[in-house]
Amino acid sequence: MQELVNTLNSFIWSPALIYLCLGAGVFFSIVTRFVQVRQIKEMWRLLVTGKSSKKGISSFQALAVSLSGRVGTGNIAGVAAAIGFGGPGAVFWMWVVAFFGASTAYIESANAQIYKEEVNGVYRGGPAYYIEKATGQKWYAWLFALSTILACGALLPTVQSNSLGEAAVMVFGKGDMLSTFFGDIAFTKLMTATIIVILLGFIIFGGIKRIANFTQVVVPFMAFAYIIIACIIIALHIDRLPSVFMLIINDAFSPMAGVGAAIGWGVKRGVYSNEAGQGTGPHAAAAAEVQHPAQQGLVQSFSVYVDTLFVCSATAFMILITQSYNVQLEGQSSFIVQNIAGDIAANSPAFTQIAVESMFKGIGKPFIALALFFFAFTTLLAYYFIAENNVVYIERTLKIPGLTFMLKVLIMSATFYGTIKAADVAWGMGDVGVGLMAWLNIIGIIVMFFIAKPAIKALKDYEKQKKAGVEKYTFDPIKLGIKNAKFWEDRLKK
Repeated sequence: MQELVNTLNSFIWSPALIYLCLGAGVFFSIVTRFVQVRQIKEMWRLLVTGKSSKKGISSFQALAVSLSGRVGTGNIAGVAAAIGFGGPGAVFWMWVVAFFGASTAYIESANAQIYKEEVNGVYRGGPAYYIEKATGQKWYAWLFALSTILACGALLPTVQSNSLGEAAVMVFGKGDMLSTFFGDIAFTKLMTATIIVILLGFIIFGGIKRIANFTQVVVPFMAFAYIIIACIIIALHIDRLPSVFMLIINDAFSPMAGVGAAIGWGVKRGVYSNEAGQGTGPHAAAAAEVQHPAQQGLVQSFSVYVDTLFVCSATAFMILITQSYNVQLEGQSSFIVQNIAGDIAANSPAFTQIAVESMFKGIGKPFIALALFFFAFTTLLAYYFIAENNVVYIERTLKIPGLTFMLKVLIMSATFYGTIKAADVAWGMGDVGVGLMAWLNIIGIIVMFFIAKPAIKALKDYEKQKKAGVEKYTFDPIKLGIKNAKFWEDRLKK
C-alpha cells in the first residue's frame, strides 16, 4: 500500500502541480487587482452581517463549515511535516501560497455561488456544478465529482482520523495490543476509532444544518484557544522571535533541505491546509444565503488568511521557537537537524505536542490532543458535506436510491481505518486525494476564466453597486453576460 501510494503521489505531486497552484494564485491576484488586499475591510463586514435562511446557511456558518475543512490536521501535523521534511523555509512558502491562494479562493467560491442550485429545499453547488454550467463539459464535471467522492469520502478522512489516533496514544499510551482482522492494534487506537465513528454518524445523519450549527460554535472557539496558547509560548520566548523569523526567511531561499524540498513541502502542505484551489471550499460557499455571489467569494477568501496566516503560523512559531523539531529528507534515515528523539514521526502531531509540553508540563500533550480532536473531527464533517454535494450532483443523472447512505457508511469506515493505520500511509492517501482535486479544479476555473470570466464580472458588478451605495444588492447574470446561472435568474424574476 505504501509503495502504491508513493508512486501515485510522485505523478500527482510533480513540480507541475506545485507551479500550477502558485501560478494560478498569482494570475488570479493580478486579474482581480489583488482582491485579497483591497477588500479586507469588506470581508470582515460581510462576515458579521450575513443571515441564514430555511434554504441556506449564513456567511459565517458557511465560513465555519469551510474553516472546519481548512483548520484541521494540516494546521497541527501538516505544518510539522512541512518543517520536518522541507525545513523551516517551508513555512515561508506556506505563507506565499496562502497570500496568492486567497484570490483563487475568491474565484472558486464566487463561481460556486453563481452556478448554485436549489435541490429539495437546500442550496447545492461546487466545482462539478460550475464546470458543467460554465464550460458545458459534463464529462469533466463528472470526473471532478467522482474524484471528490473518492478523496473526501475515502482518502482524506484517513489523515484526520489517523492524527486523532496518534494524539490519543501520546496522551494515554498504546494500552494492550489486540489481534484483529486489521492486524495487531493498540487498545487506545481502537477505542478512539470507535468513539469518533459513533459521534460522526450522529452528526452526519442530521444534515447540513446540524453540521453548520456544530462547526460555528466549535471551530472559532478552538482556533481562538489554540492561538492564545501559541501567543503565550511566543511571548515567553519573545527574545527568540526575530531569530526564528529570520530562520524562516533565510531558509526559504537557501534551504537546508534543498530548494525543491522547501518549496514542494511548503506548497503541498499549504494547499492541503488552506485548500485554496483544491475545490473543497466552494461547496460550503454555495450553501450560503447571500444577496450577491461576490459576497461569499470575499468571505471565503478571508478564511485562507485565518487558516494559514493565523493558525498555521501559530503552530510553526511554537515548534521553531521551542526547537521541537527534526529535519530530514523524505525517505532517508539521517537527519539534517536533530533537536528531539529520532523515532518521533514528522507526519504526526508529536512536534506540536512536544512544543506545548515543553512550556506547560502535563498540559501540552492533552491540550493538543483536544485541539486536534475538534479540528480533525470538524474537518471530517466538512469532508462528508463536500462528498454529499457531489453524490447529489451524480444522482441528478443516476437515479440510484441509497447513494447518500452508502457515502455515510464509506466515510465512517475510512475514518475507522485511518485511526488504526500507520501515519505515512494515511498522509500519502490524503495527498493523492488533494492532488487529484487540485489538478481538476484549477484547470477548470482557469478554462472558465477564458470562456466567460463569471467571477470577475461578479466582482466588478459588486464593487460598482458598493460604490453607488446601494442598500440591497442584486445580481443579474443575463445583464452581465453570464449564462446558465438559473438560480439567480429565477430569484431576479421573483
